[in-house]
Amino acid sequence: MARPPFKKVLVANRGEIAVRVTRTLREMGIRSVAIYSDVDRAALHVRVADEAYPVGPAPAAESYLRIDKVIDVAKRAGCDAVHPGYGFLSENPAFADACEEAGITFIGPPASAMRQMGSKTAARAKMAEAGVPIVPGATCDTTEEATAAAKKIGFPVMLKAAGGGGGKGMRLVESAADLAAGYERARSEAMKAFGDDTVYVEKAIVRPRHIEIQVLADRYGETVHLFERDCSIQRRHQKVLEETPTPSPARTPERIAEMGAVAVRAAKAVGYVSAGTVELLMAEDGSFYFLEMNTRLQVEHPITELVTGLDLVRELVRIAAGEPLGFAQGDVVARGHAIECRVYAEDPASGFLPSPGKIERLVTPSGPGVRDDGGAYPGAEVSSYYDPLVSKLCVWAPTRERAVMRMRRALGEYVVTGIRTNLAFHEKLFSHPEFVAGDYDTGFIERHKDQLLGYPSVPELDRDAVSVAIAIAAAKLERATGASAAQAGESGSRLSPWVAQHRARTLR
Repeated sequence: MARPPFKKVLVANRGEIAVRVTRTLREMGIRSVAIYSDVDRAALHVRVADEAYPVGPAPAAESYLRIDKVIDVAKRAGCDAVHPGYGFLSENPAFADACEEAGITFIGPPASAMRQMGSKTAARAKMAEAGVPIVPGATCDTTEEATAAAKKIGFPVMLKAAGGGGGKGMRLVESAADLAAGYERARSEAMKAFGDDTVYVEKAIVRPRHIEIQVLADRYGETVHLFERDCSIQRRHQKVLEETPTPSPARTPERIAEMGAVAVRAAKAVGYVSAGTVELLMAEDGSFYFLEMNTRLQVEHPITELVTGLDLVRELVRIAAGEPLGFAQGDVVARGHAIECRVYAEDPASGFLPSPGKIERLVTPSGPGVRDDGGAYPGAEVSSYYDPLVSKLCVWAPTRERAVMRMRRALGEYVVTGIRTNLAFHEKLFSHPEFVAGDYDTGFIERHKDQLLGYPSVPELDRDAVSVAIAIAAAKLERATGASAAQAGESGSRLSPWVAQHRARTLR
């Protein structure tokens, strides 16, 4: 057996990504160290790690974001590397610098690459210099400058915070009459979220698809792309579903190769090492433009793993240890189709507001081609202090049609009680004819909100109670007519009585 590249790695994160990283570390023979805030003492990522240390109170600013505390734990635990996961400190160049100063390997890109890509305006300038196509836009310091730039570019335009992401500080402006108010709101949000109220104006691409290209780069100049992921199904500019390959009619092998080459060029322009994602906007005609680069592992990385057979966490660890990629672009092959649904503790009918609370029952789907990356368990608390992601439900199948059917089946097996979730939303989405046909863009949820969100805001327990009623009705029908339970399930109910009875048992 090959010697592990590190002896002990601190996972500077929480939730499902901390669990996910820990699993690969264990497969590699590397001991894992977890950190936790006061409210996360009994969290799953703490339970699965080899060691765990407290880092402070519940607010992230006093625990998971405290560089000094994280470095102190890494030193006390004898860690020779730190894996940041995504979010929190993963894209903070000061953290990467602090690890280096402490003699601890940061499993991620160089701080210099983070700094170059951390500012949208600086990144745009760097990408234009490297010949990467960018959306027409300009940085503006005043309302007057923003108005002038928007008129020159042409409406509609997007106002975006220069120093952040995640949908914060973003405003779509349809006309000059709405620009001043939108500009001030964007600046205010940007300052609150990122401490920087710089805003730039960008041409709004009508009905775009949000496409991202996964890249991997080692220290020896080898950089490859791992094809694309379509992240266009979004709420509040945040992703809720991803799939690969994209079902867009504009997708051709030639176009994906072109986009991949652009992503590789973008990564090399900033001396990128490790895993990263180049995000692009693709217009209806197939033209595409640089959006930003995420200098970390993405939430949706599992679907790339499913189609390529690569373990991206393992690759990150190997690269950080100084190992070469060991494969070239021509060696990477994508097979089949994969889809990820983000299962959130939130209420779609109330504007996707978070729904913190205690998970009473949790039954996750399984079977052929199903993968659930979770960070919770029955009895666990979904805290109001952090992102309400419960798990990432992924499926793989040889074709998109079969992947859609497999996801429907998997969603039908998923049971969560005690909190509200977006499972019913996903079920409606996978039954929508336009989504099934692959005809969607970033505005899909907003255009179809009446169909996708048009149900009462009720706890998931009530949703399962409906399943129990279906099972009882099916049993009565069988006794009265002699029809089998399977035949009864074909009478129009979406859930078969077998699934309904399974859910009923979980409620006893």
